[in-house]
Amino acid sequence: MQPHTDCPNAANGNRGHITASDATIIYNLPFNDLLFRAHGIHRANFDPNAVQMSRLLSVKTGGCAEDCGYCSQSAHYPTGLKASKLMEVDRVLSEARKAREGGATRYCMGAAWRSPKDRDMDSIVAMVEGVRALGMETCMTLGMLTPQQSARLADAGLDYYNHNIDTSERFYSEIITSRTFADRLDTLANVRQAGIKVCAGGILGMGETAEDRISMLVTLANLPAPPESVPINMLIPIPGSKLANAKPIDPIEFVRTVALARILMPASHVRLSAGRTDMSDEMQALCFFAGANSIFVGETLLTADNPGEDHDAALFRRLGLKAEQLERVE
Repeated sequence: MQPHTDCPNAANGNRGHITASDATIIYNLPFNDLLFRAHGIHRANFDPNAVQMSRLLSVKTGGCAEDCGYCSQSAHYPTGLKASKLMEVDRVLSEARKAREGGATRYCMGAAWRSPKDRDMDSIVAMVEGVRALGMETCMTLGMLTPQQSARLADAGLDYYNHNIDTSERFYSEIITSRTFADRLDTLANVRQAGIKVCAGGILGMGETAEDRISMLVTLANLPAPPESVPINMLIPIPGSKLANAKPIDPIEFVRTVALARILMPASHVRLSAGRTDMSDEMQALCFFAGANSIFVGETLLTADNPGEDHDAALFRRLGLKAEQLERVE
């Protein structure tokens, strides 16, 4: 399906620079007008009733050297999470098989590292190759990557690499000081150069402004190629973390952000990621209408709770939604 072009400067396949002022005008449209526009673009690019089902597994938990203020896995904060070693490859593949049997078509594996060490790459490569052999799409999130590491993962057949930019460049240093916003963009460039698809989004509800949310999405949309997958997370306040007492984001503002992501990146999957346990069914329904078409299934996201598969199945039945089927092109 060709991307629909009803957005500023056209869509992913034929687009120019998207300005913050244009994006702000769209974000601030009357809510009904914004959702009508976003849904029309969504329907032109995707089956509006199909949702991609992904599963996320923490293959190495805790002890991360980064000071991300939202994260339970940072060694900088007393969150009570103990560090673990890298999971054995056989166990990862066993979990992947269970995910496939449960309907997941993409398997995402995350490790709490600033960046992977060369000694860990053999195991990481084996995980990618093993999951891919099961017929699933593969995704990894391992922190910062060098060009050489990116190339090795590409050779292993990695489909996607997740590396969120988290927020706007302006607000970034309020949340993280152990690496820069530019560091994030460098890793995205390394991954893209290696031929791996990009998964990059952010987190809402960290104390940022609407302008910060808009800026984050404009940054992603203006990359040389927009991310094929855009996770939109709602902050889960972690006791002991820097953002433990952050004020929750207004649900309407969250839906507005999802709609803007769909309009600015028409051909990308927009994923409702962390925070769905605190979203009502009605809020999720609005997000799906506004263009969200990917979720994580299962009861855990790395270290955070997630709605169980029974709840998701019931919601899908109520809304008439179905799981998107994987069409792999070799």
